[in-house]
Amino acid sequence: MRMLIADDHQQITQVLAAYAKKEGFETIIANDGAQALALATEEDPDIILLDVMMPRMDGFEVCRRIRAVSAVPIIMITARGEDFERIMGLDIGADDYIVKPFSPTEVMARVRAVLRRADVKQDSQPEGMKRGKLILRMDTADVSVDGQKIPLTKKEMDLLYTLADKPGRVFTREQLLDSLWGYDYFGDSRTVDSHIKRLRAKLDVTDKPGFSIRTVWGRGYQFEVTDDEA
Repeated sequence: MRMLIADDHQQITQVLAAYAKKEGFETIIANDGAQALALATEEDPDIILLDVMMPRMDGFEVCRRIRAVSAVPIIMITARGEDFERIMGLDIGADDYIVKPFSPTEVMARVRAVLRRADVKQDSQPEGMKRGKLILRMDTADVSVDGQKIPLTKKEMDLLYTLADKPGRVFTREQLLDSLWGYDYFGDSRTVDSHIKRLRAKLDVTDKPGFSIRTVWGRGYQFEVTDDEA
């Protein structure tokens, strides 16, 4: 497997690369954001360790651009530990978030956990799903409503799949956080709310889509099929 490590501090990339090689990874190194984005496209890594504060392009922007075209697992690394930055990173599609200083063994443990979650989701998801006028294909990362293609981030697609896979079931915010971000993510439930808000806005392309994402007050969210032909 291939790991892209993006950080402008050579000492950090060297240490992470050494530990990654012990885990059996082939490593690719980027020293700034623009190089990280280019290598993510050219080298097709299996996972990315992405520093936030880098020259030429910060990690948040790199993550946004990668997520527009790829579902590759991304772990963001930063010296800043503020909650709003962690939430921002996860909101734009990062799979995990580590604050410096860190233990390289912890980073590798996080890498293994993120890859396990990615494998489980991939193995458990069918090629296609139809709910009303919604068609969701996880194998090609394609979503359409009434024939209109909808661009979604990886987390938005995972969230939509989780809800649509069990119509009528009410998911609490905590259940969605645990399912999509992992048991060890101590985040804010607003992360789920912001994803739901963006997801609804993107899916709202027709008056009668045959489905809805309902807010169940005091409990959470529910996917509801409203078209009898779905």
